[in-house]
Amino acid sequence: MQHLTVCAILALSLFTRCPLSSAQQMSTTFGEDLAFLQAHTAVVVLSDAAGMAKIIVSPAMQGRVLTSTASGDAGMSYGWINRDLIASGERQEHINVFGGEDRFWLGPEGGQFSIYFKEGDPFNLAHWHVPAAIDWDPFDVVAEAQDRIVFSRAMQLTNYSGTVFDFHVDREVRLLSREEALGYVGLDVQASVSVVGYESVNTITNTGQEAWTRESGMLSVWILGMYNPSPMTTVVIPFVPGSEEALGPIVNDQYFGAVPSDRLVVADSVLFFKGDGAYRSKIGLSYRRSRSALGSFDAAGRVLTVVQYNRPDREAGYVNAMWELQEHPFAGDVINSYNDGAPAPGAEPLGPFYELETSSPAAALLPGAALTHIHRTIHLQGDAVALNSAAVANLGVGLENVRNAFSQ
Repeated sequence: MQHLTVCAILALSLFTRCPLSSAQQMSTTFGEDLAFLQAHTAVVVLSDAAGMAKIIVSPAMQGRVLTSTASGDAGMSYGWINRDLIASGERQEHINVFGGEDRFWLGPEGGQFSIYFKEGDPFNLAHWHVPAAIDWDPFDVVAEAQDRIVFSRAMQLTNYSGTVFDFHVDREVRLLSREEALGYVGLDVQASVSVVGYESVNTITNTGQEAWTRESGMLSVWILGMYNPSPMTTVVIPFVPGSEEALGPIVNDQYFGAVPSDRLVVADSVLFFKGDGAYRSKIGLSYRRSRSALGSFDAAGRVLTVVQYNRPDREAGYVNAMWELQEHPFAGDVINSYNDGAPAPGAEPLGPFYELETSSPAAALLPGAALTHIHRTIHLQGDAVALNSAAVANLGVGLENVRNAFSQ
């Protein structure tokens, strides 16, 4: 069967009524989201000295970044959060979709090395479960400052083939200074934009007695970000051009079936994917096609989002997410983007939201060895010239081309 993400699982409402509703209104400001979250759970706010660039982090929700702003409490809140689920306090059986711009997950999701299915179970919805360690269990706070927070968690997981993984997770979330954030996207500190940037540094260490191998299975770090959609939001992913014979397909759009051409446009070296939360679809890029950045542009709010990650210099295996016994379990995607929407005519979407995701290589770790995956998120809002410059530098295309991507 086709690979189904969390979005498909809950949207199909096989197990329980989805707690979300399309009528659920997204708050318009960071301050409103902060007040809601503080009323229902313990959170940590990281802030710059001026109180303008801020992020909300949740130790109880695996150290995830729930949302951020570049303009203080009155500014736009960029992350999507599931208010209904958080307010309910009720644990869902298969997954708890709290939302958030940067959440820690692990792969692989499907196949003979999956950590989401028990050994011998069929690859179907009824048997899919997100491990509690990355879904419900809190992370321990080991250090905290105004601009950073560090988490730690010991874990043990067993994959579909019966391999037991003993490992330790260290996760640091750090708010970038204005100078750092603008530097990462190629802008001068004097640029006429509001900016918030942060990164999560995610390390998994093999604390067991056995090496992690292709024969027994390996884990990977998987970071997913959920954002508020709009009719004028476009996901932009630059790719390495070249023949399919040499590099393979440009994009994998078969997660939920082929994406229609009015929602996915492949240009010479960049692809455009709608982030409007109005049509359920997902795409992915392999290592050979991926670059070290992806992003999105909300033309209505004039918000450019850039996501960067530590792409390895040399090709490595990436875990395969397909829900089947796999012929190529280490030929998975490095970059993914998901757009939410109704799973069937008349049904409610999950959010809606859209996602930007990155994954580490499969972790071939000897006992005591570690792998680190860095996922960096930068939101820019303001001057059109500066935003265009950042888009060209990071995504390989100007914003006028982004705006017109689906009007050809």
